[in-house]
Amino acid sequence: MTAAPRTTAPAGLSPALTGRLVLWSVVALNVVIVETVFLTAEPAPNALIGVGKWLGLHLALVMVVQLVLVARLPWLDRRIGMDRLTSWHRWTGFALFWLVLLHPIFVLLGYASQYDSTFLAQFSRLSAMQPVLLGILAAGIVLVAAGLSVRAARRRLPYEVWHAVHLLLYVAIVFALLHQLTEVSTFTSSPLAEAYWWALWVFALGSFVAGRIVLPLVRNARHQFRVAAVVPESDNVVSIHVTGKNLDKLPARAGQFMIWRFLGHGHWWEANPFSLSAAPDGHTLRLTAKAVGSASARLRTVPVGTRVFAEGPYGAFTALSRTKQATLLIAGGVGITPIRALLEEATGPTTVLYRVATTQDAVLLGELQSLATSRGAQLHVLTGRTGAGTPPNTPFAPENLLALVPDIADRDVYVCGPAAMTDAVLRSLRALKVPAAQVHSERFSLAS
Repeated sequence: MTAAPRTTAPAGLSPALTGRLVLWSVVALNVVIVETVFLTAEPAPNALIGVGKWLGLHLALVMVVQLVLVARLPWLDRRIGMDRLTSWHRWTGFALFWLVLLHPIFVLLGYASQYDSTFLAQFSRLSAMQPVLLGILAAGIVLVAAGLSVRAARRRLPYEVWHAVHLLLYVAIVFALLHQLTEVSTFTSSPLAEAYWWALWVFALGSFVAGRIVLPLVRNARHQFRVAAVVPESDNVVSIHVTGKNLDKLPARAGQFMIWRFLGHGHWWEANPFSLSAAPDGHTLRLTAKAVGSASARLRTVPVGTRVFAEGPYGAFTALSRTKQATLLIAGGVGITPIRALLEEATGPTTVLYRVATTQDAVLLGELQSLATSRGAQLHVLTGRTGAGTPPNTPFAPENLLALVPDIADRDVYVCGPAAMTDAVLRSLRALKVPAAQVHSERFSLAS
């Protein structure tokens, strides 16, 4: 059974704002606690060591935040969305890089000053101590992973290599935790400080294990997903219908995506995020995928009955975020899949803009037309090459959007499509002064 769609958001704060306020309020509270731990600890022998210890405390806190951001906690994911959580994970990664680099530098410079020695001599002396060696190993892994994550380097690496290096960051976290909790320092300056850090790490690691391992295993054991049908939609697009047990208990909503593995078909590590292309009905789930790589191209040959390991559902690209009665749904290419699902449960005045090169490229067009008719929605298929003709074909220019949807500022706007198209639409929405709270887009990116 499908949950009744929500027409408007509840009175008060929006789910997205609530999620942000809770997350960053908790982070701010922990920053205050960390500052208090530092200020109440025994003073460092000199200023350089003091700065190093201060950086080390914040380094530990940033690592905890990093873990929570990619823990895929359902409460946060449904309100903020994996795309934004992943983006914040990436930006905190830059802070992590500099803290990992500067923390040992200041500590070593401080000890070199205290003992009238050299930086290298102190490095040699301290690295012989097991707690310090663990910290050095953790820092080395983080710096290598950060270097390989630079866009220019990542483009030259096979995904499997980059992914394997990225997974080593979890080893770095273990080393860093052992370094933190075995070194006699500010971390263990008092029973309260030590209890705080243990509690913080238990929460972060517990969240990660629960969200990334336990919950997917439990859901797959409960629902036992299997391929029920494979339906070609065009030469390079295929829909896969997945069935299972008790699917009415799966908390999936139109607009969300899941991460799919088809067991025994391809490599076990090949996982693909595909949106639900139909609103969940409690009996089947449907994904629709375009062949853009070897893994997605093989989906056309998945045998009926294949066991499926699915993670999710994920994403805040749902009607839960609605604030207005009227809705504008904008899709480009195969980005129509979550938009089609949202249209299926749409209420109130709804307009759909579907951007494709030609009508032959319009995946699921027949279904869209039927849904639009049954729900009294307007459907516009926008074709042609962008910039071609006189005047240039620019369907998402502010004036053209306004001509198609004159009341656009009074609608919730959902956007899904290629990055260039999404960026163009978002720029136009800003130019048209559509309130940010009414604009919903999901730039999906997996993070390990």
